[in-house]
Amino acid sequence: MSPEEFTDALSRFATGVTIVSVRDDRDDVASVATSFASVSLRPPLVMVSVDADSYLDEVLGRRDLWAVSVLGYHQKQLAGRFAASGRPSPRLLLQDTPHHRGPNTEALIVEGGLTALECRTTERVTAGDHTLVVAEVLAVAYVGFSRTPLLRYAHAYRNLG
Repeated sequence: MSPEEFTDALSRFATGVTIVSVRDDRDDVASVATSFASVSLRPPLVMVSVDADSYLDEVLGRRDLWAVSVLGYHQKQLAGRFAASGRPSPRLLLQDTPHHRGPNTEALIVEGGLTALECRTTERVTAGDHTLVVAEVLAVAYVGFSRTPLLRYAHAYRNLG
């Protein structure tokens, strides 16, 4: 099995699209993540998988407070901005998008999506070329009930329709 075959096979599993953000000493760091999941209700835990060679992983290794914003389909262009290589600071990418800093994490939270959570890392697990970051949910920033989710399926952003 080639890496391409594996990637193509897993692309047939539809996933939600999130932006994971963390405030670093110098600047904010944020990226799109599609490997995000609920882990436990008691205590409330979530997990995100990030590329072990990424700057986001490096920062999450030294800063345990972060936020995740689950995007709606209307935020497809925003997801594209955060997925592009060589992108500028998240604050510049969000300058025309409603957002705020989480009171518990100081991380950037995108408003107007499906939901957003503030988290504290409890465990990091190396898994191949990725790091699984398990975190306790400190707060729910908001829940948006009437939005269409942004999905990643077959290498493209899609909606439920």
